Amino acid sequence: MKKELICISCPQGCRLTAEYAADPAQAEVSGNRCPRGKTYAITELTDPRRVVTAVVPTTDSARPVLPVRTSEPFPKGKIAELLNELYKIKVTPPISLGEVIQKNALDTGIDIISAENRN
Repeated sequence: MKKELICISCPQGCRLTAEYAADPAQAEVSGNRCPRGKTYAITELTDPRRVVTAVVPTTDSARPVLPVRTSEPFPKGKIAELLNELYKIKVTPPISLGEVIQKNALDTGIDIISAENRN
């Protein structure tokens, strides 16, 4: 089975064609102009991930939400569940940029961090 992708690993945006294989290392990838394209395609076929950005409520009525993001790309299949969990969190300033808001989200080893300083 073939899958058409646009690589997002660099600004070139290569149009990739990836063909599944039983062993991911044996997947056929074409259209990439750099090695990152093959890595991206194989990851997208086997374990797609995305950096997740969201907002969480705060106790500060003047600025009632805080932007947050995952510390690294998060499993795509768990994003909806993650967002449901994030909207239940309420944080109290002060909070520093990059401060961990939630450690090990959904037992993935990936943290949720602040995307803004908040005094």
